Amino acid sequence: MKIFRHVDNIPDDCKKSVVVLGNFDGFHRGHQKVIGTAGKVAHELKTTLSVLSMEPHPRIFFNPSQKEFRLNSFRTKAHLLENFSVDQFIILPFDKSLSSMQAEEFVTDILIARIAAAHVIVGYDYCFGAGRKGNVELLRKLSKEVGFGLTVVDKVMEGDHLYSSSNIRDALEDGEVRKAADHLGHWWHVEGHVRKGDQRGRTINFPTANLFLDGYIEPKYGVYAVRVIIENGPAKGVWDAIANVGRRPTFDKNDVLLECHIFDFNHDIYENVIKVEFVDFIRPELKFDGLEQLRNQIEKDCDLARAYLNKKENQQSFIPSPNIEDYL
Repeated sequence: MKIFRHVDNIPDDCKKSVVVLGNFDGFHRGHQKVIGTAGKVAHELKTTLSVLSMEPHPRIFFNPSQKEFRLNSFRTKAHLLENFSVDQFIILPFDKSLSSMQAEEFVTDILIARIAAAHVIVGYDYCFGAGRKGNVELLRKLSKEVGFGLTVVDKVMEGDHLYSSSNIRDALEDGEVRKAADHLGHWWHVEGHVRKGDQRGRTINFPTANLFLDGYIEPKYGVYAVRVIIENGPAKGVWDAIANVGRRPTFDKNDVLLECHIFDFNHDIYENVIKVEFVDFIRPELKFDGLEQLRNQIEKDCDLARAYLNKKENQQSFIPSPNIEDYL
């Protein structure tokens, strides 16, 4: 997948593609339906598939001090889109100029003049342009006037439940990572470089690989059964693990950290990029009276984590297939 951080950098052979508009935070089953539909249209038109998003997220641009809400970092979103056979990922810098651009100008100047979109795909509730005044009705009008194809994908439901990023955020804040995975179609996961912590875990024989949750929503503080994926180096592989997310109240810490104790592991992975998949919630974060009480509880938590990870329903990868026709 090619990544373009400015529309003026797109070569001619990447233009005239099917262009999907959206932020796709989380890349849940509703998003997969949109991308799958776009893939089918691209196949029929014998052209490439592009996704057009904006960074930073408009909500962050207008309120930079708000609490992090995104389900994906940019790295994670790019990996998920690539796994779903997207050819080009185009990112528009969301700045003052773009935030004040009228919806009609966005279509004529960005989509048509610069990207030369052959066909545009959006979800049923997509809004764009200054004041979010652009919507699917405007796109329908302009597609006829300007001359480009348009497909609007209806909402994706499971029974009376609507797949949405907001519902998944609520599930994670409640510690319901299995529910989040069912709605996403893949395990919710974070990626980042392993950072050196206080190394207290080594003193009780539970060393940890530590990540900051930069660019991610904070799930409910507590202990989780997780899998750690290492893609390069001597430790390459998928490892069962236990993780704690929180502020480590036993040690009077205030910063939020994701600490992973990887089972049966003896490798130095400082500064390596790892992915941590959240499989099940074990318990809330607690404050202990001392290291011995903490160590005893971690031993119990590890037994539970191993049992959760060995369950048949937790063995599946949940990663969406690159065969996008499965999601049409």
